[in-house]
Amino acid sequence: MFKIGQSRIAEIPFRPAAGALPGLEVLPLARLARRAAGHGFDPRTPARAAFHHLLMVEEGIVRLTVDGEPLPVPPGAWLWIRPEQVYRFDEGLEHAQGTLILFQLGLLDPATVAAAGVDPPFPWGALQPSRHEAAPIERTLELLMEAYRETGVLRLDAQIELIRHLLAALVLRLSHLYVRERGASRTGEAFRAFHAAVERDFAESRTVADYARALGYSSRTLTRACLAATGGSAKRYLDDRIVLEARRLLVHTELPTSAVAGRLGFPTPTAFSKFFKHHTGETPTDYRSHASGRSRGSDAVRPESGPGGL
Repeated sequence: MFKIGQSRIAEIPFRPAAGALPGLEVLPLARLARRAAGHGFDPRTPARAAFHHLLMVEEGIVRLTVDGEPLPVPPGAWLWIRPEQVYRFDEGLEHAQGTLILFQLGLLDPATVAAAGVDPPFPWGALQPSRHEAAPIERTLELLMEAYRETGVLRLDAQIELIRHLLAALVLRLSHLYVRERGASRTGEAFRAFHAAVERDFAESRTVADYARALGYSSRTLTRACLAATGGSAKRYLDDRIVLEARRLLVHTELPTSAVAGRLGFPTPTAFSKFFKHHTGETPTDYRSHASGRSRGSDAVRPESGPGGL
């Protein structure tokens, strides 16, 4: 365990509770802190989980910081945290009522993964379904929770398959709301390959041509793929990914700016500062100073779309 302000972000593997089904856990929201403590982790510290979180709040407000941005989740809202995102629970976790579903991507079949938009670019923000939209989502959640509790009643293989189908139905309904709010995007093989390569190598290379050569595509093809998926160019997608990681490190650690620059592959702190200010309008020092105040605010400002949710 470590405290906020240390120089790393916790990487959280999926550790199911004793007797839980493989790849899935459903628990009351208020139990998360106790569950995390049992694994030696404080949910108020920054983390990147190797699994998905589906969070639904019934009463109270849960405040998080997700990829450097404050994010309140009010009653009736849902939040989907993806494995590549960095998050921290700030307030309200102990007193809010709701449900938390933790699941590994392997529980979803490829058709659901494609239709539900599980691949990047990730939509950002909490979902607030209308009364009409909330009713079928709540019924699906109730059926999922009922099936989850039927361990020992159903055959294990039948129970797992039933839960897979109900989880698929739930994420498909939630993804429909994201599409309503953000519009549909089209991701193809070229974009997915580019995204994976950027995730792996963004600190090593900041030119689209390098990725194009490594992947066997032209730079123009990668730009067309990014335009279809995100509305921006491949260069913008790459730069946004670097800015995202810089924000994560500036918000969630106390690394000096020079160390952040080094982690991101910049030759000098000055080069990093110039890059960051060009893309955000703030120096790294100013951004870090303002971010702590923003994370305590009551309303979140929706950032532009980009890799990992920004």
